[in-house]
Amino acid sequence: MTTQPIPDPALVVLVGASGAGKSVWARDHYRAQEIVSSDDLRGVVGSGRHDLDATDDAFALLDRIVAARAGRGLTVVVDTLGLDADRRRGYLAVAREAGLPAVAVRFDTPAELCRARNAARDRPVPAPALAGQLRRAGEVAAELDGEGWDLVVTVTADAPRDDAVATPAAPAADTPGERQVILQVSRFPWGDDPAGWLKEVALAADDAGFAGLALMDHLIQIPQVGRAWDPIPEPFTTLGMIAGLGTGLRLGPLCTPVTFRRGGIIAKSVATLDVLSGGRAFVGIGAGWFGREHEVHGLAFPGPKERLDELERAIETIRALWAPGTKAYSGDRVELPETTSYPRPAGRPEIVVGGSGDRSLRIAAALGDACNLRTDDGFDERLAVFEKHRDRTGRDVAVTVLDLPIVGRDRDDVWRRVERARGNATAAAYARKHHAATAEQTALRYRELFDRGVRTVFVAVQDLASPDDVRALAPIAAP
Repeated sequence: MTTQPIPDPALVVLVGASGAGKSVWARDHYRAQEIVSSDDLRGVVGSGRHDLDATDDAFALLDRIVAARAGRGLTVVVDTLGLDADRRRGYLAVAREAGLPAVAVRFDTPAELCRARNAARDRPVPAPALAGQLRRAGEVAAELDGEGWDLVVTVTADAPRDDAVATPAAPAADTPGERQVILQVSRFPWGDDPAGWLKEVALAADDAGFAGLALMDHLIQIPQVGRAWDPIPEPFTTLGMIAGLGTGLRLGPLCTPVTFRRGGIIAKSVATLDVLSGGRAFVGIGAGWFGREHEVHGLAFPGPKERLDELERAIETIRALWAPGTKAYSGDRVELPETTSYPRPAGRPEIVVGGSGDRSLRIAAALGDACNLRTDDGFDERLAVFEKHRDRTGRDVAVTVLDLPIVGRDRDDVWRRVERARGNATAAAYARKHHAATAEQTALRYRELFDRGVRTVFVAVQDLASPDDVRALAPIAAP
């Protein structure tokens, strides 16, 4: 029994004798649309599932469906006996041509159990035919090892049904506060009761086990999330309201642009939020990127160099105004005649620097408490660049990530959400870009990120609309 999870999407070939449990396993783990069964196709092109005269037509249709789904990058599960080596190699070739992982799932089911299940069927497989299948099933393990499959999974009859696609146990956090998941709310379909909607969403996040709640800081809703006329509240006002709910959530913006507020104003706002929340504030901070919102609100939007210069000054100013005392400050970028700024934070709010360019990553390594990276294409490269900058500084700067997944309650719900959101994009490409998965699969992906050194995941699901949607994310809330 392997503990390695099956990749998704993939071309999955089931291998085992009649009665081994292949079809039940497939239905437990995949959507009906993802499973291609030779028996079911006999019922389509012949008189029924057991019409052996329709076998050739059924397999011809099965091969076309497998090739079509794989060609679109979609998961396809081949539910046949899988005992014919030539047919298996054909499926392997289809997977290679489509660029999909090729997985063989072998069912190691005792012969007596296969015979008992077969005998209970309305149309049992003749005993000599089943005996031949069982002999072939015993030979297949060695053949699979030499055929070049990306993964061979063995399912045993006495294993729990969900163990066939194994989920490793979550690793323990190294220290309190590490390995945490924070919900970012970016859409606000609050209807006629904005305060009530926000309150219920925050309470649901706390109940679900999220470590915190983050809000974007934009003056106009960004096109990646919604329409320009959709509401997007000012974050510090909104977080102040949420701070009064008595939850244990960490609270902060992700990210506040230094083009909206100078560093001193950010320092004051975050310190106030920290005091009101009992030391639970953090601040995501960045150089800003959305020019349109600046123009509409009469704000300057200088070039990248000037904005990044201001980001450095803002972080230095924040730290100076949070330090003890009121004496003058003279730093590398900032001169302050005094540092009188009360209240001081109740704790030590974390400064999370967002950005993907080389200079942003250098600033995060040199000045931030954490560097926030997107998990989309290019994540590995950005992480490697940041780690090199961090190594040069010798500072202990955490890695956090912003993840924008599609999360469904089950595989059918995942694909309903993909179809609803993908527009003109192909389904497979859209699902891959947005890490479309169930909450349990998403939790597994987060564990892999934590194992790579990520400390905090900020998760912003695309279609969060209600407190029930938040509670459905509970499996990913606790690392």
